[in-house]
Amino acid sequence: MDDVELRHLRALDAVAEAGTITAAAVRLHMTQPALSRTLAQLESRVGVRLVDRSPRHLTLTSAGQTLLGHGRAILAHLDAALADTRTVSRPLRIGYTCAVLGRQTVPLLRSWRRAHPHIPLDVVRQDNSTAGLATGDTDVAVLRTVPADPRIRTEALYTEDRVAALPDDHPLAARDRVLMDELTARPELPLALWPDTGTASPDLWPPERRPARTVEVGNVDEWLNLIAAGGAFGLGAAGTAESHGHPGVRFVPVTDAPAATVYLARPVHPTHPRTEDFLTAVRDVVSGG
Repeated sequence: MDDVELRHLRALDAVAEAGTITAAAVRLHMTQPALSRTLAQLESRVGVRLVDRSPRHLTLTSAGQTLLGHGRAILAHLDAALADTRTVSRPLRIGYTCAVLGRQTVPLLRSWRRAHPHIPLDVVRQDNSTAGLATGDTDVAVLRTVPADPRIRTEALYTEDRVAALPDDHPLAARDRVLMDELTARPELPLALWPDTGTASPDLWPPERRPARTVEVGNVDEWLNLIAAGGAFGLGAAGTAESHGHPGVRFVPVTDAPAATVYLARPVHPTHPRTEDFLTAVRDVVSGG
């Protein structure tokens, strides 16, 4: 029997996760015929059928499930070894989309620097639902939505109040606080949304009081600029207001809006050897420990 290679194990893992050759090929950046050949080669080298094929869905045989379990452990150990090797001199990268920890961001960065002076942190904005975790551009992330990606684990840290983001010449901008209904009482302004990473949605209002119109933006900068220009209003989490001042935007607390949850996220298989240390540091800062 010829040797089984890592590419064979990655192909089996991708098929198990995706359920189809098409989806697994996309995940592995391969063509469908190439992936089919890789699976057939793996079965030939192992000597048993590993995948039950149907036109619409693939399932693993009992032998396939056994090999998958061992294969994932092998891949996890390899990924960890490679991560340790690469990160001897590499900073730990923190991803975020609209804000990190709001007013607790600076205390976190300072406490980490005191405790781990030889392991720098890079704080990186990534305008996608996983803040760079899915693409390997970040090692940990602070999110305000839960990504639908089985390769990523999340834990809730705390909740934040909501704020309205209004043009500074808006009639409500001078108020100390506003209500959800007041934000939609003037239908000339649409609600600005960034679908992949934002926490706002028309569903936060009752059906009869939802914004008459919405407009989509790509990131927090576009969101702020559109609002400042008078083209929309926004509904954000308090951390966004604490992290993104803008001369043309006034943030006003919304007293009856549901709170937003802040999540700490990381890959199932860590990409930096100090990941657990950093997770502990975040939890300590958030809890006040």
